[in-house]
Amino acid sequence: MELSRKKQTMWWGGAALLLVLFFWVLGGALLPYIAGAAIAYFLDPLADRLERMGLSRVLATVVISLLTALIFVLALVIILPLLIDQLVGLAKAAPDFVAQLQLWLGEQFPQIFVEDSMLRNGLVSLQNMLKDQGTAMANAVLNSSLAVFDFLILLVVTPVVSFYLLLDWDRLVAKIDTWLPRQHADVIRTLARDIDKVLAGFVRGQLMVSTILGSFYAIALLLVGLPFGAVIGLIAGVVSFIPFVGSIVGGALSIGVALFHFWDQPVWIAVVAGIFVFGQFVEGNFLTPKLVGGSVGLHPVWLMFSLSAFGALLGFTGLLIAVPVAASIGVFGRFLVGRYLEGPLYLGQQDKDGE
Repeated sequence: MELSRKKQTMWWGGAALLLVLFFWVLGGALLPYIAGAAIAYFLDPLADRLERMGLSRVLATVVISLLTALIFVLALVIILPLLIDQLVGLAKAAPDFVAQLQLWLGEQFPQIFVEDSMLRNGLVSLQNMLKDQGTAMANAVLNSSLAVFDFLILLVVTPVVSFYLLLDWDRLVAKIDTWLPRQHADVIRTLARDIDKVLAGFVRGQLMVSTILGSFYAIALLLVGLPFGAVIGLIAGVVSFIPFVGSIVGGALSIGVALFHFWDQPVWIAVVAGIFVFGQFVEGNFLTPKLVGGSVGLHPVWLMFSLSAFGALLGFTGLLIAVPVAASIGVFGRFLVGRYLEGPLYLGQQDKDGE
C-alpha cells in the first residue's frame, strides 16, 4: 500500500507539474480556448434551464449564443467609444486637476504651501510631468484601446469554442467522469462539486453584482453631470469583483473629480458621495447576500493575491484562470486540513502498528 501511495503521489504530482508547464509555455495561445471554456461554463446553467423549459440542447445553445453575441456587439458599438473618449479626456485633464489642487491648497494652507516647500515643488513637478506626458498618455490609452478592440474583433475562435463546448458540456462532464480512477472517484466528485459551488456562488454572483453596480454608478454619475462618470462607474463596477474595493476606489475617484468640477456647489459633491454610499448599502444588504451568498470560501486578500500572481505570470490568460485556480486551491486546502484534523498527527494517536 505504501508503494502504491508513493506511485500515486508521483503520478498526481507529475500531472500537476506538466499542467503548470503547459499553461506557462502556451498561455497566450490558449487564451481563446480558456475564454471559450469559461463562457460555456458560466452559461451552462442557463442552457440547462432552457432545456427544462422544453428546448433542445441545440436550440438552447443557439438562442444563448445569439443573445450573447447581440449584447457583445451592442456593448462594443455603444459603450466602447464612450469609454475611449472619457479615458483620453481624463488623461488630458489630469494636469488641470493638479493645478486646481495646488491653487486650493495655497489658499487654504498658505503657511505650509510657501515657495520652495516640498509640497509645492512636488505638485509643480507632477503638473509639469502630466502636461508634458498628457498627449503621450492619451495616445497610449487610445492606441491600447484600439488594439484591444481589434483583438476582440479578430478573436473569432472564442465564440466558436464556447458554442461547441456549451453544446456538448453535459456529455463532456459525463465522459470525464468515466476517466476518474475508481478508487478515488467519490472523493474527486465531491471536490469537484465543492469547487463548482464556490465558482457558482462567487464568480457568477459577483459578475452580476459588478455589472449591476457598474451600470448604476455610470448612469448615476452621468445624470449628475460628473465628468468621466461613465469610465469611473465602469472602473468601480469592475473592481467590485473584489469585495469593498470597488466602492472605495470608485468613491475616491468620483469625489476627487467632483471636488474640482463642483468647486462652488458642495451639494453636488455630497450627491456624488451619496451615490457610492447608497451603492455600498445596496451591495452589502441585498445584492451580495442574494447573488453571491454568505460563505463561498474566497477571502478578498487571497483573491487579490491570486489575481496579481497569475496576472504577472501569464498575463491576461492568468487573470482568466486566477479565480478558478484560487477556488480549487482553497477547496483542496480545506480538504487536506480536514483530513489532518481527523488524523493521528493532529490527535496525537498512534497507528495500530505502534500500539
